[in-house]
Amino acid sequence: MTMNWGTKILLGMGCFMLFIIAMVSYMFAKHDGDALVEDDYYEKGITYNTTYNAEQNMLNADAQPKIVIDQKQLVISLKDSASYRVVLMRPSNKAEDLKFEGKTIEPDHLILVSRTHLPKGMWFLNIQWRSNGKDYLYKTNLTL
Repeated sequence: MTMNWGTKILLGMGCFMLFIIAMVSYMFAKHDGDALVEDDYYEKGITYNTTYNAEQNMLNADAQPKIVIDQKQLVISLKDSASYRVVLMRPSNKAEDLKFEGKTIEPDHLILVSRTHLPKGMWFLNIQWRSNGKDYLYKTNLTL
């Protein structure tokens, strides 16, 4: 059986359309595990002023945390005692993201995070804390 050029064009177009449909289906199915898209980005947009004010409080009070990366732990030192929330986000795998909450260890106002379960590589560090009635926010990138 021989095919003429019209049949070949239709078969080629059909295969291309199937390929496009398969790629679109794959992308929609894969969207849930995307580490670059946050689930609550609309809410974060609405509360942007609060975030901005917390960052400005940190800069104005010269309260940037001191971060020391040790072999066994991550040591974060704050200026004053505070209640905190630390978020470590892994850009390569959303499932490895970690969140910690608590109060600083006195008298040095420390936050200790164990490195035994943290894979090596790049991490986004987000520290939110409340001290003396003010909110503070610090963001940075770490390489462990």
